[in-house]
Amino acid sequence: MRGSTESRFPGLERLTAAMDLSDWREKIDVVDRELLELLNQRARCVLALAPLKKKAHLPIYEPQREEEIFKNIAAHNGGPLSPEAMRRIFERILDEMRSIQRRPMQDSNPGEQD
Repeated sequence: MRGSTESRFPGLERLTAAMDLSDWREKIDVVDRELLELLNQRARCVLALAPLKKKAHLPIYEPQREEEIFKNIAAHNGGPLSPEAMRRIFERILDEMRSIQRRPMQDSNPGEQD
């Protein structure tokens, strides 16, 4: 473990004392909606990228690009989620992004797979 919560997040104890359960749940709901918007924004980018990848004959799954994403996330992760947890979360995100990219890339070539 990387140390106590208090040492990693100064002021958290004071915030916790000032907020009750419903306050924290409301804050989490707001963060969840922000995550939802960001994930949908990322999905729109992926969909916009599909015709470019198709035109360039690039596959949906690009392991090298995904490794770049994992390295970028690890380099910018300030915690408290571990690098392993963030990788698992982004593996799932990338899996879903590949799924939504399949349809536009296969529209004119029904037999094409990644």
